[in-house]
Amino acid sequence: MRILIVDDQFNNRMLLEKILSRYGTCDFAANGLEAVETFQFALEDGKPYDLVCMDIMMPVMDGQEALARIRDIEVKSGVASTAPSIIFMITALDTEEQVVKAFFRGGCNDYITKPVTLAKILEKLREYGLITD
Repeated sequence: MRILIVDDQFNNRMLLEKILSRYGTCDFAANGLEAVETFQFALEDGKPYDLVCMDIMMPVMDGQEALARIRDIEVKSGVASTAPSIIFMITALDTEEQVVKAFFRGGCNDYITKPVTLAKILEKLREYGLITD
């Protein structure tokens, strides 16, 4: 499994890597713009991400905008209907506005509130069929 971890906080990226690295290869982006560019390059190389874990509050470009752009890239490349990436938004912002924006406007698959725990991540990976253990 190819995984893109997007968070502006180094410690958060390392925590997610510690949890997810046993299930696949992890790449990183420190803001939404880096995430969009990294996602685009991976898709163009024929090595798309299976999973994207993205923070919402980041500098340069926030996670909501990056989510919308990533989904747009998938539509334009033709993978949106056949093999879209699973995208989890990970944030401390557990407000109705953020949830509605992420799910209904952005097209994320799920929403995980911080603090991130092993149990929360594993539950979501199982729910989406990314792991079976």
